Amino acid sequence: MNRTVVFEDWGLLDYQEAWNKQEALFAEVVAKKTKNRLEGTALPTTNYLVFTEHPHVYTLGKSGKPENLLLDERGLLERQATFYKINRGGDITYHGPGQIVGYPILDLDNFFTDIHLYLRTLEEAVIRTLADYGIEAGRYPGYTGVWLDADNDRARKICALGVRASRWVTMHGFAFNVNADLDYFGNIVPCGIDDKDVTSMQRELGGPQDIGRVKARLKSHIADLFGMELID
Repeated sequence: MNRTVVFEDWGLLDYQEAWNKQEALFAEVVAKKTKNRLEGTALPTTNYLVFTEHPHVYTLGKSGKPENLLLDERGLLERQATFYKINRGGDITYHGPGQIVGYPILDLDNFFTDIHLYLRTLEEAVIRTLADYGIEAGRYPGYTGVWLDADNDRARKICALGVRASRWVTMHGFAFNVNADLDYFGNIVPCGIDDKDVTSMQRELGGPQDIGRVKARLKSHIADLFGMELID
């Protein structure tokens, strides 16, 4: 098993460009696995962990409902936002500046072949990062993502998850609200959930956070939980 993971921070990057780069890395890993199977070889596959931010964009998963986007084309233009239907699981979500978007492109044969455990492990990395800042977070039964006050009527989501996997290779990932403009969530029914709020570290802590430091903490927790050796 190869648990070495190439870490890349793409900075603020257009969603379509990031999607294309993701697809290329994903295809590279899947192609190598296919070659190994057909030729009886055991060439090691490369794992990637990507962090990025996007300009304002709404994405709809393959099982999502288009009506959960509450803006028409004119509304998107006025909000300087774009919209994409994509091939991950889940419903609609928002990405924008001040949000850490994580794209782990991992060959889970190098770690564990369990998508449920994979999602829970990503959630745990965010939960531990929030704990570093004194924010108690957890899970909401029946939903993916990371939540605050999940056990009462003040439940609010701070991190959304939506992934795709083929031949145990993952893509897409999570969106963690650090300093995100939460007003943009008012233009959708986030993740198809119409009776729960969303939040951010900025809102919870009363001011903007150093997103670089948050990335460093999150990166460390992901590496520890998956047993990764990260290389830049």
